[in-house]
Amino acid sequence: MLSGSSVAFKESSNSLLFALFMGIMIAYMVLASQFNSFSHPITILTILPLSVAGAAAALLIAGKSLNIFSMIGLLLLMGIVKKNSIILVDYANQQRARGLDPAEAMKVAGPIRLRPILMTSIATMMAAIPPALGLGAGTEIRSPMAISVIGGVFVSTALSLFVVPSFYVKLESWLAKLRVTKKSAAAKPVLES
Repeated sequence: MLSGSSVAFKESSNSLLFALFMGIMIAYMVLASQFNSFSHPITILTILPLSVAGAAAALLIAGKSLNIFSMIGLLLLMGIVKKNSIILVDYANQQRARGLDPAEAMKVAGPIRLRPILMTSIATMMAAIPPALGLGAGTEIRSPMAISVIGGVFVSTALSLFVVPSFYVKLESWLAKLRVTKKSAAAKPVLES
């Protein structure tokens, strides 16, 4: 049976998991209203599991444990890593409005949006390096949080340039097939009569 600090850790981790889940749901709703689509937020949020994997790998490499502060870093990470996907998907949608197909739109969006993605990601990682290195007072608290942010941002930046465009193109092809199927199903009763 758990007691003392173990009970406090379990309660706080349950609260943080709930906050993480609610943050993802609210992010989905905000993105759905921003993009006026139910599918584009899914494309944007595909990077979240990869960023958590990057944070876990960074904590493992640094020899830090998963504690309340690294969990706060994961919560912070959820808000940071979505920006790369938003930048790519938004520009690709602008290209789609000009008449390009999904693959061509992402081929245009990737190189043009690479510089802002790299600039913001590198700035975020550079800001987290001093606490991750243990410089200054109170670093035992901030170090796991900074390490999880660095690992998550690094992995999500590297993989968002491949995973998000691939998922975007695949999802758009699935949606196009679904629209064709719905149109053909709706047209059949008209043809029979």
